[in-house]
Amino acid sequence: MNLDLPLGSDPISVSRRIEMLEHVLERAIALPGLRRKVGLDSVVGLVPVAGDVISAALGMYIVWEARNLGMPKWQLARMTANVGIDTLLGAIPLAGDLFDFVFRSNSRNLRIIRKHMDRHHPHTRVIEG
Repeated sequence: MNLDLPLGSDPISVSRRIEMLEHVLERAIALPGLRRKVGLDSVVGLVPVAGDVISAALGMYIVWEARNLGMPKWQLARMTANVGIDTLLGAIPLAGDLFDFVFRSNSRNLRIIRKHMDRHHPHTRVIEG
C-alpha cells in the first residue's frame, strides 16, 4: 500500500485517503495464529470510553470525506448509522470488544463509497489484482 497521503480535494485523492484510513482502522495488524487482521478501531476500542470516542470520530471523518464526494444524504445517513451501531455496541464492556472484531463499520462504509464512486466517478476505478 502506498503511504503517501493524497492531499487534494479531487475524487481520486479523497478516495485514496478514505481507503488508507479504512485499512488502518480495520486491517492493519495481523494477529499471530489467526487468519484475521484487525486495525486501530479494535485496538483503541479496548480503552473504555475514550477508545470508543476516538474510533467514532475517525469513522465520522470517513463519512465527512464521503460528503465531500457529493454522496446523497441517505447514503451518508446509512454510513452514520454504521458508525453509530459500532460505537454503541462497541461501548459494551467485553462483548463490545468482540463485536468490534466482527462488525467493521469502516469497511462497510468503504463499500458504500466505492459503489458511489463507480457510478458517479468511473475514472477513479481501480482494478485490484
